[in-house]
Amino acid sequence: MSGKVYLIGAGPGDFGLLTLKARDVLARADVVVYDALANASFLSFAGKNAERIYVGKIADQHALKQHEINALLVAKAREGKMVARLKGGDPYIFGRGGEEAQELLQAGVQFEEIPGISSTIAAPAYAGIPLTHRDYASSVTIVTGHENPDKAQSAINWSALARSASTLVFVMGMKNLPFIVRNLLAEGLPADTPAALVYRGTTPQQRSLVSTLEQLSEEAKKHGFTNPSVIVVGKVCQLHDELNWFEQRPLFGRRIVVTRAREQASGLAARLQELGAEVIEFPTIRIDPLPDESRLDQAVAELASYQWVIFTSVNGVRFFWKALRRQGSDARALASCRLVAIGPATASALEAHGLHADLVPEKYVAEGVVEALRKQGPLDKARFLLPRAARAREVLPEALREAHAVVDVVPCYETVPEEAPRQEVLDRILAGEVDCVTFGSSSTVENFLSLVPAAVMKEHPSVLLAAIGPVTAQTLAQHGLAAQIQPENYTIPHLVDALIAHYGK
Repeated sequence: MSGKVYLIGAGPGDFGLLTLKARDVLARADVVVYDALANASFLSFAGKNAERIYVGKIADQHALKQHEINALLVAKAREGKMVARLKGGDPYIFGRGGEEAQELLQAGVQFEEIPGISSTIAAPAYAGIPLTHRDYASSVTIVTGHENPDKAQSAINWSALARSASTLVFVMGMKNLPFIVRNLLAEGLPADTPAALVYRGTTPQQRSLVSTLEQLSEEAKKHGFTNPSVIVVGKVCQLHDELNWFEQRPLFGRRIVVTRAREQASGLAARLQELGAEVIEFPTIRIDPLPDESRLDQAVAELASYQWVIFTSVNGVRFFWKALRRQGSDARALASCRLVAIGPATASALEAHGLHADLVPEKYVAEGVVEALRKQGPLDKARFLLPRAARAREVLPEALREAHAVVDVVPCYETVPEEAPRQEVLDRILAGEVDCVTFGSSSTVENFLSLVPAAVMKEHPSVLLAAIGPVTAQTLAQHGLAAQIQPENYTIPHLVDALIAHYGK
């Protein structure tokens, strides 16, 4: 049985620039053969049982030589496997994808090429440099800068490039930048021609500058530009300052650790990335069902005896709904109950099941909840059900009992420590490569500090701590740490707003 090889372009690094077709092929592949990608997160699209083989080549460090990669692709396909050959950028633009395709064809192996967005167009675009513009350039020439300057005769027609009035884009050329500049000037390109550099385009590490062709080498050295950088030469570079949208985002370049549970982190991570941050996911807790759910099932069976059900989190809604479904019930089982949602996210989770919260308190602390409930009617002898985490603070139930309400606290899930990649985050903190750590609950604080000691955080005050609310901030304080960023409203969207407000200064 013959397999098939897909030559896939992973794009220049931005997670959102991978094509839908590439994502779908990765999900079905038996084997993923990948280079040193600008964004290794693309591997998360591969199935958990897919074989992953690294064959990256960086400068003179080759995991496998090209002929060995070709042989590997052929061998895996002949085993009848579907192979995803994942390459940075586009396979056919300085990616040697054409050579691999020829080898597969010669070996009688089926193949398909899935284009990727090349850094040659994406990096300038993210730096505000359109490669063509009616007022400046009507053509683009893409050139490899990876040529030995000591060769007797260059393979590049420098005279034609200098006379073309085309936008010139050089890749893999930082080592040869003086050589490139010298040849263009020698062939008559004006010294004051606008020129630009874009380092790690489309990623949170992106940096860019615009100079003149004559000064470009000196500016590159002065500002520490190295590979991987794209070199752009032409009048379109003048638009950089006007159109440079990517580097103007409010959290651009900030490196932010997200400690939420893995199943909850994606929304926050996506929003931070959209605002320009580099997100370092460090899930410190995992949300698990209880080993014994009989108590929750009993509470669900007795719903008619409660006047109020208070949901304190999205997870509480999720596991409560599962308990309803286990008993063959649905939203109708709550017909006699009034519902409280602590926070808009919890209210939205109820809405997803066709349930409208009767009350969403403006303040999410216990006193605010009780105050809002008092306005709804007397609490004396009113029966409340609180489905929530197995281990949680008793402040709200105690406040309700002080108001003479009858409260049943029923655990419906538990938070357990997650096996987070401790060393990677610890190393980045020690190296000064983290700007902020976000905490969405007290449990994330406790579990983070069990992996990264409070003493380490105290020794690195430049790493700011962001707490979703006063309870979480208080937990930090118990470890001798202060939350420098805290929203007035205790929700994830408001936490993001607080980060913007802080770094916007």
